[in-house]
Formats: sequence, C-alpha cells, structure tokens
Amino acid sequence: MAQFPLVVTTQVDVVLVLVSLLALWTRLSYLSYPNAVVFDEVYYGQFVSLYMKRVFFIDDSGPPLGHTILALGAYLGGFDGNFVWNRIGAEYPSSLSVWSLRFLPALCGALCVPLVYLLTLELKFSHLSALGASVLLLLDNSLIVQSRFMLLESLLIFFVLLSFFSYLRFHNSSHSCFRYCWLLLSGASCAAAVGVKYMGVFSYLLLVGVASLHTWHLIGDQAVSHLSVCVQCVCRIVCLLVVPVLLYVFWFYIHLTLLDRSGPHDQLMSPAFQASLEGGLSRITQGQPLEVAYGSQVTLRSSVSQPIPCWLHSHKANYPIRYENGRGSSHQQQITCYPFKDVNNWWIIKDPDRQELVVGTPPRPVRHGDVIQLVHGMTSRFLNSHDVAAPMSPHSQEVSGYINFNVSMAAQNLWRVNLPHREAESESWKTILSEVRLVHVNTSAVLKLSGVSLPDWGFRQLEVVGEKLFKAHSSSLGWTVEEHRYGTSQEQKEREAELHSPTHIDVERKISFWAKFLELQWKMLTVKQEDSEHKYSSSPLEWVTMETNIAYWLHSSTNAQIHLIGNPVSWGVAILSLLAYQLLAAIYLVRRRRGFKDISDGVWARFVCVGCVCVGGWVVNFVPFLLMEKTLFLYHYLPALCYLHLLSPALLEHVHTHLLSKATHRRALCVCAWIVLTSVFLSYRTFCPLTYGTPELSANQLQALKWRDSWDILYRYR
Repeated sequence: MAQFPLVVTTQVDVVLVLVSLLALWTRLSYLSYPNAVVFDEVYYGQFVSLYMKRVFFIDDSGPPLGHTILALGAYLGGFDGNFVWNRIGAEYPSSLSVWSLRFLPALCGALCVPLVYLLTLELKFSHLSALGASVLLLLDNSLIVQSRFMLLESLLIFFVLLSFFSYLRFHNSSHSCFRYCWLLLSGASCAAAVGVKYMGVFSYLLLVGVASLHTWHLIGDQAVSHLSVCVQCVCRIVCLLVVPVLLYVFWFYIHLTLLDRSGPHDQLMSPAFQASLEGGLSRITQGQPLEVAYGSQVTLRSSVSQPIPCWLHSHKANYPIRYENGRGSSHQQQITCYPFKDVNNWWIIKDPDRQELVVGTPPRPVRHGDVIQLVHGMTSRFLNSHDVAAPMSPHSQEVSGYINFNVSMAAQNLWRVNLPHREAESESWKTILSEVRLVHVNTSAVLKLSGVSLPDWGFRQLEVVGEKLFKAHSSSLGWTVEEHRYGTSQEQKEREAELHSPTHIDVERKISFWAKFLELQWKMLTVKQEDSEHKYSSSPLEWVTMETNIAYWLHSSTNAQIHLIGNPVSWGVAILSLLAYQLLAAIYLVRRRRGFKDISDGVWARFVCVGCVCVGGWVVNFVPFLLMEKTLFLYHYLPALCYLHLLSPALLEHVHTHLLSKATHRRALCVCAWIVLTSVFLSYRTFCPLTYGTPELSANQLQALKWRDSWDILYRYR
C-alpha cells in the first residue's frame, strides 16, 4: 500500500533557470519596438502574407518550414495578410500584432541560451564552463538583434543546437529504451534545421559524421552482443537518416496543402502543377479534354522555365531575306516562343492523310509514334523545318510557317510525336500531363526552345529551332499542351472566332503530391533569382574581423536606430579560441606521434569531441560561404559563431585543469576569465542602444560607438 503523504523530490539547476529567464528578458522585452518593418522583414513578410491568403509561392533561399513557423506566429496574432511589405521602415498598422509576428523567432533565440548551457554539460565540461558559454551567447548583441525580428537565423540556430544536444544526451545516457527518444528528437531537429534553411544541411552532415564514428566504435565493442549491435545500428539509421528525410518531405506536404491558390510564382511551374491550384490556370483549363485528338486546338508551352515560360507562337511576319551578318533565310513565316497568353499561340493537330481540321466522332486520340502536322490557328501556316540555318543559332535548323514561294523549296511539315515518359508504346498524348517531343520526320531534328531573343524584326520574342537529338539537352526539348479544346469549325473565319471563345468538356485530372514535391524541390534548387550588390553585403573574411555591420532600422526623424553589430569582446574571444584550439591540437598530435602523452586517453577523447563539434561546426558553417557566388550578409555568420561561443569556455577549462599545474597560474587564468566576462558585459551594455533602438543617442554618442571606420552608423546633428 502507498504511504501518505506522497513526497516528490526534484533537483532544480538554479543557474540554468536564471540564464533562461535572462535570455527571455533580453529577447522578448519591448518586442513590438520599433513598430515598423525592420530590414529583411520586408522580404519574409511578403511570404507570411501569401501564407495568410493561402497563395502559392517559391522562395529559392530555402525550404518552407521557416516561412511556415513565421506564418504560424502571424496567424496566432490574427494577421490576415493585408499589409503591403514594400519598404523598410514602413509603419505597421495598429490592427497588426507586431509582437506575435516576432514572438516565435525571439522565443527560439532565447531558448538557444539554455540549450548552449546543457550542450556544454553533455560535452562533459563543468557547470562553470556551461555558464560561461551561455553568458557569451546571452550577451552577444548580434544574436539578440537577429532574434528579435521576423527572421530565420534564430530558428536555424535553435534547431541545430537542439539536434546536437539531443544526440549527445542519447550518446551519454545509460542503456535504456527512453534514450532513443533523444535520438528521435535529434533526427527531427536535423530535419527542422534543414527545413528552415539549406545551410542546416552542413550541421546535419556533421552530426551524422559524429554519429557514424560512435557507431563504428560500437560495432568494435566486443562486450556488446551481436543482436544489440544490430538493433542499435538500425535505430540510428532510422532516427538519423529515415526520419529526417520523411519529416523534410512532410514540411513540403504542409506547405503545398496550405498554399492551394494561384499566385505570382505560378509561371515557374509546369502546367500540371498550375492546374492543381485554385484560380489562375485552373480556371482556364478546368473541364478541358484530356486526350489530344486529331483536330484538337492546343497551346504548346515549353517545358523549360528559363529564361522565362513561353508558348509556341507565330504571327504574320516573315524572317528577313538576309540577316545582319549577311546570311540568308527562307523568308518564310516566323515561328517563335512568346511569353504571354495570346490568340496566336493556338495550333491545330492535323492528320496528314486527311484535310479535316475538326475533331471527329468519336475523337481519334494522337498516340506515341504518330506522325502529325501542326497548323497555326490564325494564319493556317504549317509548322515547317528544313536545312536552313536558324537566325540566332546557325548550328541549328530554322523552324518556320511554310509559305510556298515556288522556289523549289518543298514543304517539310511532318512531325513525329514522341512521349519520353510514356508507360506504354501506344500511350495517348494527354493535356497537361504529357511532355512531348516533336521530331521532324525529314531531318530527325527536334523542336527546341533555344532561349535566345530575336532582334527587333522578331519583336524580341524567343527563338525556336530544330536541333539534332544527339546535340540537344533533353530538358530543352519538351513541350506540354496547356490549353486544349476540340475544334468544330472547318472554315478559317469560323475557326478564328472559335479560338477566341473556348469550349470545355468536363474531364477530371489530378497531379500527385510526390510529383508536386519533386517539381517544387527541383525549381527551388535550379531557379535562382539574380543576385545584385547590396549596400550592406559583405565577404566572409569581413565577418571574422568585424569590419562590417548592417543598419536594420533608422528612425525617420531622430537618431534612434538598430544595427546588426556583434559584441566586439566576445567575437574577439571566439576567434582567439579557434586559433588556440588549432595550435594546441597540432602540438598534441605531434607529441602523441612521438610517444608523449601529455593528457590521458579519456581527456584526449573529450578534447577531440569538443573539436569535432565546435571547430567542425564552425568550419561547415563558414567555409561554404567562401565558395559561394551570391550576395552575403553578416547574419550568415551567426550559426558558425555559436559554435565558437561553445568552444571558448571549454578550451579555457581544459587549459585550467590539464595544462596549468601551479595554483598561481590557475588563479591568474580565473582572474583573466572574469575580466573577459566583465568586458563582454560592458561591451553589451555599450551597444545596447544600437541593439534595442533605445534610448536615443546624440550624434556625438553615436560617433563614439563607431569602433571601426568601416562601420556604417548614421547620425543627425541637431
């Protein structure tokens, strides 16, 4: 029987609670100030508004989870998406909850502080080192600024730190079933980090590398049974490989489920994807015939989305007799690719053995391997190609609308239908769902969008050519029937009127989630916006030396302003710790190679572990930026910086415990450590006006804060 009273005993880490409360205070206090758009809020806010309106979009900067989390905060605050994010500094309306927009990034930024404390303990360092690491993170002005606004870096850092803490807690725990919950949480956090920004991939790969080393040691442990080794290996594979992949796909499932309405980025997607969205193309294509038949009236969109989406087009204008370089042409009707909806985009599928340009009863579907003719709907010219050099791509064949000039140039207007992704040899050509290649029967050239703009005589439209299959890239050869109707008018005038007034037959068609996921993923990785120079862009080497800052917000009439500037003392300590660790590791390695063991194997293993996590984390989050050709900003350095804040106290403890033997030396090191921490706090207090935007400083006070000549701090003299 239970005895009364029931007593519950628990242990509370008061220091952990204290640093957590301080983190919440530094990140969440006065969160609604300033009541204006701050720097990249103007960028991410647009996506939040689209989320609120359930409008589809693509952001090539990363996966959708970060935007989803920001949108969740906006949704909880009652934001309806009706705000124009057109400039930095625009005032938020009183009806908009600014606090809710910024709450989740600020909360994640605050939670990073206790996570660093716990992570230091899992690296098997003392509570004092854990306190030092958490203080460095707590008082870093740049991390505070980045956390307090509707931005993604605090989310990324939180999930990365959570993944490493969870994995090390799993690794250090005793053998129990509950420890695998930590492993599962680690895998989920990795998926979340990658889902926020692709830079999370590098930290994920680092964690997988550390886990692989631990697993390899487990396999070599003869004290563990074969069955236990197999079970543990399977669990690690499932939690660290399978679960992250499934969750990564799940983030896209949420994204695509929520955003089911047509939006500004539809043009980048395939017709099938567009037709799956409410509004936009789906309003045009709803109820279209599914199977393309002889007599069908169609528009053919190029499967290539670069340079821009466009449709096979012709008009009453001929190629010039001679081009600017002196080469001659066929002087036949121009065939182009036009990036706008137009009646001249319509073509009719004709059976070469029949004269009818209407769909029979029942319709005769066009199948893979069939030979067809394509008749331009408005001019009745046949799509033609011949052994004449294309205007802008002389290595390719010209494609034209055939005109019989009686100059011994016979028509060559037969095209073979090729469905490269067919499931059967007799598969029919389908609207939206089928990608088709049109192979010229006489020359075996394939109809292709070259992507080159024609001169003024071609109205700056895009060139279409015939390309030999073995020369062409497969991605540029495909065409998709986007709009489709069954033609019913044989006469030209009636047909022209019909092309202006489409009719529909109800046919249901769907695109699977996996098809949408793969297409969206491919577009995010390949369709890049043009990078342009920015006033506050910088190079990675400038981050390390603190030669740059970013003005996030400036008051319109006073000197109040917010800047992304790091804490100079803690940033200096971080880079010195990195150099000191590398020097010490090199000395250890050389001496151990010569047979000298200055520290025990256990201490060496812990030293290597902290190097793998902290130095390795800095390397994988910093070095890739040296290789990137894109516009970079100071905030890209923050994830790498957090690893160095972890390293500094751990390295200090290692030196204090294992390298200094005299008590006086240890006391001197402790005094230096306290001086550094005091300097970190004083530096934090000094730059607080630029971190929180208050209190307002005078021009002279702002000038005194310009510690580097390269910093861009603005001030008004009054």
